[in-house]
Formats: sequence, C-alpha cells, structure tokens
Amino acid sequence: MNGEGILRIPVLFRAFFMLLCLAVALPGEGLAQGFAGLGTTVQGFALPRPGVALRFPGDHGAHPDYRIEWWYVTANLKGSDGKDYGAQWTLFRSALAPGEKSGWMSPQIWMGHAALTSQSHHLVAETLARGGIGEAGVTVNPFSAWINDWSMSGKADEKGVLSGLTLKAKGKGFSYDLALDVDGPLVEQGDHGYSIKSASGQASYYYSEPFLTVKGTIQLPSGPVAVTGKAWLDHEWSSQPLATDQKGWDWFSLHFADGGKLMGFRLRGASGDFTSATWISADGKAEALGNGALRLTVLERGRVAGRDIPLRWRLDLPEKHFSVETTPLNSQSWMAVSVPYWEGPIRFSGTTSGVGYLEMTGY
Repeated sequence: MNGEGILRIPVLFRAFFMLLCLAVALPGEGLAQGFAGLGTTVQGFALPRPGVALRFPGDHGAHPDYRIEWWYVTANLKGSDGKDYGAQWTLFRSALAPGEKSGWMSPQIWMGHAALTSQSHHLVAETLARGGIGEAGVTVNPFSAWINDWSMSGKADEKGVLSGLTLKAKGKGFSYDLALDVDGPLVEQGDHGYSIKSASGQASYYYSEPFLTVKGTIQLPSGPVAVTGKAWLDHEWSSQPLATDQKGWDWFSLHFADGGKLMGFRLRGASGDFTSATWISADGKAEALGNGALRLTVLERGRVAGRDIPLRWRLDLPEKHFSVETTPLNSQSWMAVSVPYWEGPIRFSGTTSGVGYLEMTGY
C-alpha cells in the first residue's frame, strides 16, 4: 500500500487476493465487464427475485449463496474544533463459490475499507481476510460485523432495527471509535428491498438505516477530536448487480436540514444511464422513484489521482420540486485501494440544504 493505506495480511495472501481481484475484474473482455466484475455473468449463485420479503434480524447477517455483499456506513461529523469530517466503514464479502464451509475450505473472502476525511486530509485503509477461520464474518444475535481488528457491533431492537452500534477502524495515521444510535426506521430500498439496477433487470436486495446519530472520537495525525453527527448504514447483496455494459455508478446519500433523506444513484452504461432514488420524509416514510425521476448533472470536473472526476453536481427531482447543488468537503477523496474509487462527504444547498456522502466508481 502507499503512505495513506495499511494492509494487515501476509504478503503471499495479498498477492493471491490481488490475483483474485484481477480474475474477477478482468474476465475475457477486461474492464468492459464492469466495475470490479459486477457485470459478469454468474453460474451457481442465487439471484435476487421480486416479491421476496426481507426478514429481520436475520437479513442483517451474511448471505453466502450470493456472490457479493457489503455492509457500509458513512458518517458526516462535526468536530469539537469546529471543523467538518467524514468517516467511512465498509465490509465486503466476495464468494468464490456459493455456500459456506468451515476453516480454510470456506469460499468466502472478506475485505474492509475505512477512511477518515477532513478538508485537508483523506486517510485510507484496506484490510483483507479469509472466511471460515475467524478472521472476518457477521453474526446476527448479537449483531457483529468484523474483519481483523475492525468491527461494527450492536443489537437488533424489537422491530429488527440495528441499534446501539459501535464502529471501530484504524489505519496509518488515523482511527475512529464511534457510537451510533438509531433515530428512525429501517428503509427498504426499491420495491420492498428489491432494488433494480438496469433496464434489463439486474437487481440486488438493499436496505438502509439512514436515521443514525453519532458521537465519539476520531484520531488524526494531529491528535484526537471529539465528534458528533449523522450516519447512514447500507446493506446490499446480489450476484450480478450490474448489466454487462455498465461501467460504474454515482451514488448519493443526503441528510436534509429538516430531517428528511434522499438516496439516489446513476449507473452508467453504453446503452444509457439508469437511475433510481428513494425519497424519505422526516418521519421515515419512504417513496421509491424509478428510472428517470432523478436527474444528475455534472457542474464541475477536476483531476483526482490522474483521472477526470466529477466534483460538483446538481440533483433534480422535478416531481418533488427538489433541486440542489453539491460540493465535496475534500475533492481529493480518492480511495487508493485494490479497486480504487472516489468516496467522500459532501455539502449541498438549493431548495433544501444539508450534508451527505457521494461514491463514484468506474472512473
């Protein structure tokens, strides 16, 4: 890793995993198959189907019959020093074959990403582990998601919502220890958790907990800072979530000043873009908005890690009379990891104002 990252696995296993990433990401037609190989055809793995009800707390756990899965938290933070910060924590599960086995026979490989962002720093870490031998995994009761010494732990309340979460990670030059409390309902994205990703029908199961409050401590090279803020948790699983011509996505999670929320994404493909959004009122009522409802316009581009990356956006939802423009806290929020992407906190203003997160892949 470079100076911004840390990788806590043996060198030989790192080499094996990098070869695996290349095998997944570059089958036959190379990167034309989509970001991290998510547009490749799969055999033997389960596929999401409409009309299947999500069940909690069980669905907070892992789904080893599906090829790819992630648990993902972003937090917009205000420090006791008056500065803005962002924290990211992601646990990925990738399967070489469907199902689970014990010990070294497990086909499940795990990867974690963590980042801490300020106006002047974007500190990144990546860690890898094997499933089946205790290095990484997810349990439901009590809930715990971990990889090596990173963890997200808590419990499910009487409605199945994860609450009382603690979030921990560390990398070169940074760490964080955050407490997340739930302040609203769980939101099933798309059609009761069935989230369509393309006109040809690729999909995932996807839910969010967007009503999380945060307090805790972040550790920077300059020292510790007490923080408070808002967080958003996503959990998503699938086996082929992208169409073969889709190269990547632009994904937004927004916290409105009045307590409302918005999730929206655009998947970029050779045959055109596919969009989806969920409008979430302050009381937690969610409304799914299909392809074309959300309009995304790039207002400014810039150079990031040698790439041409969108930096400022306008988001329009005409049927909600919603129009905002976004600005990154740190335009250089590049995740210099095995499969790199842009991820960082943003601010927005327009018909409403607030803070959120933006993820851009495939650039």
